[in-house]
Amino acid sequence: MNTDSENTNPEFLTQEPAEAATVSSAESAQPTRKRAEKAKKRPRKVLVIDVGGTHVKVLASGEKERREIPSGPTMTAAKMAQQVKNLVKDWKYDAVTIGYPGPVVHGRPLREPHNLAPGWVKFDYNKAFGRPVRILNDAAMQALGSYKKGRMLFLGLGTGLGSAMIANGILQPMELAHLPYKKGTYEDYLGLRGLERLGKKKWRREVAKVAALLREALEANQVVMGGGNAAKLKELPPNTKLGNNNNAFLGGFRVWEDKGITLGT
Repeated sequence: MNTDSENTNPEFLTQEPAEAATVSSAESAQPTRKRAEKAKKRPRKVLVIDVGGTHVKVLASGEKERREIPSGPTMTAAKMAQQVKNLVKDWKYDAVTIGYPGPVVHGRPLREPHNLAPGWVKFDYNKAFGRPVRILNDAAMQALGSYKKGRMLFLGLGTGLGSAMIANGILQPMELAHLPYKKGTYEDYLGLRGLERLGKKKWRREVAKVAALLREALEANQVVMGGGNAAKLKELPPNTKLGNNNNAFLGGFRVWEDKGITLGT
């Protein structure tokens, strides 16, 4: 997959553009006690866990190489937590971000994942890891790491179809995958099942068609294609580019940064 090095330093998300510019010089020069206390509590090392239908990938602040374990239909949240802890027992971290393959509301999984075993919705992640945990949709996490400015639609081409929209600094996870499309759903055509059923050539045409359709419908300035199967695309539609899958980890780190990030629910 093409790298996307220009995204390593994007404009951070802001709650409202006007608000970002209202910090007084006094506030800049001398933070309030509340801001100082918040800064002290901010985690210094974050473990990011990207949960997918075939693999669980992990990376921690300061580490250079990601690690992974296989997932699949027998993977529960409890198994994931235990296997990840064993995998990274030599890493130091004091907070965790989890990219979850399904809808997340108020920091909790709303439904069990389609491609994994049940047991994710009611699982106590903070207790399992012994550290504070923040959970967001996996596509939203990669979108957060890919965003620069304006209105951006992210489509994650993996086992399923992930989607998220960032409009002028407001991140809104979306569930486009299971909306009706042709004789099935968007995921039936753009996800792994579609790739295997249609073959690469027809699958690529469907990806281009859907990307153009959604970009126009959502008035996005740009569409970013991520996920493991994005590398199989030969040509991209106008105003579309390949994202770097490592941006998922970048997004997971940013969740803990005090940059006025607004995560829609």
